Amino acid sequence: MSTTLLLARHGQTVWHAENRYAGVSDVALTDTGRAQAEALGRWAAAHPVDAVWTSTVSRAIATAEPACRALGLTPHREQALRECDFGVVEGRTLAEFAQGDPDAAAAFRADPVAHPFPGAEDPKAAAERGAAALRRIAAAHDGGRVLVVAHNTLLRLVLCRLLSIPLADYRRVLPRLRNAAVTELRVEAGSVGLISLNVPCEQEPAQVS
Repeated sequence: MSTTLLLARHGQTVWHAENRYAGVSDVALTDTGRAQAEALGRWAAAHPVDAVWTSTVSRAIATAEPACRALGLTPHREQALRECDFGVVEGRTLAEFAQGDPDAAAAFRADPVAHPFPGAEDPKAAAERGAAALRRIAAAHDGGRVLVVAHNTLLRLVLCRLLSIPLADYRRVLPRLRNAAVTELRVEAGSVGLISLNVPCEQEPAQVS
């Protein structure tokens, strides 16, 4: 049987506007982030989900709460779904880091896996722990539909690992995952297929020229 994994990044945080690396820091959702979480909850209610899993970081837990409330489900929390630790760049922007260490920033931009930030988690290890967690979740809910709320960099690394995309290309191939948007994977007999990527839960407002 195939299992459907519905991957969602948490809602907007107070560091989002300045594009600061949150990583393992406990950063709260903004009002916009809470509204995004409610939209994800409405989406989950309209697209039946059998289980909800989140990382153990509060912004992911808060994002999943409306979906759990709408579905009457208790979330499962998984430490392996936490965001990557970004070392010395936690709480800073890439531009701020580049001002102090331009060579290290340039190396990161060229290959973020071979040259992670000083003190950061090895991206290859993060990809492996996240991919292993998703495989465990899929096996635990064989044939079901599972909402998984986690984090931008971790999910991009995991998608590359599961879809056989070189990890070094994760920032180029997957520039960002929208807050509370849904990426659908089909897991069957050990293989993983991408059904949809980065789909907003609600129609975004049309741009007026």
